[in-house]
Amino acid sequence: MRKAKSSHQSEIVGSIAVRSDTNATAILEMGGQWTRAAHIEPVEQVLAKLASQPIDRMLIQPVGLADWDSRLPSYLLKIADYCVAESIDCDVGAMPQGVQELLALARAVPERSGARRRSERASLLVNVGNSILNMMEDCRQLVIFLGELILAFGAVLRGRARFRLLDLFIFIQDAGPNGFPIVSLISLLVGLILAFVGALQLAMFGAQIYIADLVALGTVREMGPLMTAIIMSGRTGAAYAAQLGTMNVNSEIDALRTMGISPVEFLVIPRMLALVLMMPLLTLYADLLGILGGAAVSYGAFDVSITQYYHEITKAVDIVDFSVGFFKSVVFAVLIAIAGCMRGMACGRSASAVGDAATAAVVDSIVYIVVSDSLITLVLNQMKI
Repeated sequence: MRKAKSSHQSEIVGSIAVRSDTNATAILEMGGQWTRAAHIEPVEQVLAKLASQPIDRMLIQPVGLADWDSRLPSYLLKIADYCVAESIDCDVGAMPQGVQELLALARAVPERSGARRRSERASLLVNVGNSILNMMEDCRQLVIFLGELILAFGAVLRGRARFRLLDLFIFIQDAGPNGFPIVSLISLLVGLILAFVGALQLAMFGAQIYIADLVALGTVREMGPLMTAIIMSGRTGAAYAAQLGTMNVNSEIDALRTMGISPVEFLVIPRMLALVLMMPLLTLYADLLGILGGAAVSYGAFDVSITQYYHEITKAVDIVDFSVGFFKSVVFAVLIAIAGCMRGMACGRSASAVGDAATAAVVDSIVYIVVSDSLITLVLNQMKI
């Protein structure tokens, strides 16, 4: 098998020879087959030969060149880079026209900084340090964004904020009515699951009637606002980050600043107002569907009548419980809007940066929601509310 492989490689060979003349000119003669499977002398060895002699000009020409693919221009590109670094005049005018055009195309646009991947692996200490630096940069951007947001809301209160009411109505339509289908499905299923999980335990003590208390209280105070917020963070928060990130890529945000218009007033304020207005309504809608899901389970599987279910809810849930859920929904809406808009405004200027901004917006939103929900619940418990 080794003999057969060696024989196969010897049939496909790309040759390169280096000659020098008395005028400090190196002549590279390239022949054979310069294809993907060909055996070719590494370019580093050729560059080492060139470095060992004084050269002012390099002439590259084909001598018996039979076939070639992209391997030939990529090989020549490294030699051309060496000539540029050593201030050597490189002449490829004798090479095939296709090779010359590919070399010109490769040099038409300079390589983007950071596009080349490094092969070396960073140590654990470097990764930890980079994570800390990234976290500090995120905190700095958050502080700057909050400052601009406070100034923008000050302009809104003074009646001097500049944004279009049409944009506000469009964002209300997108955040509210367009989110009904996914909120309906998730809320109904959460109500069903909550009722089933609770009913299996309550049925052991013959207390199925208290399914209504469990579902209603759990949905109104916790699950309704929390599930609605998570849905909106993945749907609306990510959309805000992608929209603003795309505008950043297209320099539309720079254009607003050039015209003297605050991007936070024009772009962020209508999105935040729309989400703050719609989130409490969506939460009430999610509460209703979650309670209906619990009612379906209670009536269908545990012989609890609709009337009994309704009376238990009226005894277990009062206006304070609805107020708690309402307050949480407003807080969650503000946090989702801040995470989405901040990531979009700080987005880079490439398609991948827009995707990263949308992902970061969802992650930030969920972290903010969970942390704030824990803090609110802890404070309310301390206040016995």
